[in-house]
Amino acid sequence: MELTDICPLETWEELENNLFTKFNFQGSVFNPEGIRISQVKNWSNDLCPAIKATKNGQSYICSTAHMNMTAMVKKSRSLVMEECDAGFVKLVVPIIYEDEFLGVAGGCGLLAEDGDADTFAVNKIAGINETKAEELAQELPVITHEEMADASAYLQEQVSLILENYIQKKGQ
Repeated sequence: MELTDICPLETWEELENNLFTKFNFQGSVFNPEGIRISQVKNWSNDLCPAIKATKNGQSYICSTAHMNMTAMVKKSRSLVMEECDAGFVKLVVPIIYEDEFLGVAGGCGLLAEDGDADTFAVNKIAGINETKAEELAQELPVITHEEMADASAYLQEQVSLILENYIQKKGQ
């Protein structure tokens, strides 16, 4: 079963966009192989697009964090919150139907209120000049613990609603 069997791609894109609108998270939905199912780009900050624009940044910061967290979510079957090597919070919830792991929905690109961007790691891993990384990291958005709890609850609720709608339609 594919995520688009549960609902149209537009519904998943709406979830991604709502995560951005409500919480400033760059929302993403991934299939079980870790491949994004949409092309929605809502950048939460100026540093992330620079990181993703480099092969090493995309491969060794973004993809590595996502793959590790997807494995954790698949195993725990529950929400996971961690930081990527650049220092940004990443929030991921599983999408499970009839005990089948279909993928994850989540967001990233914000600093925890007690966090810092790791421009040294960005320089070493992504190859972005450290001065340029520091310049891009000047105005990074922060998410409070309370806002993180709200975003987590919202994301879990929205995934549940999407699955409930599918179950209702299937039963008709």
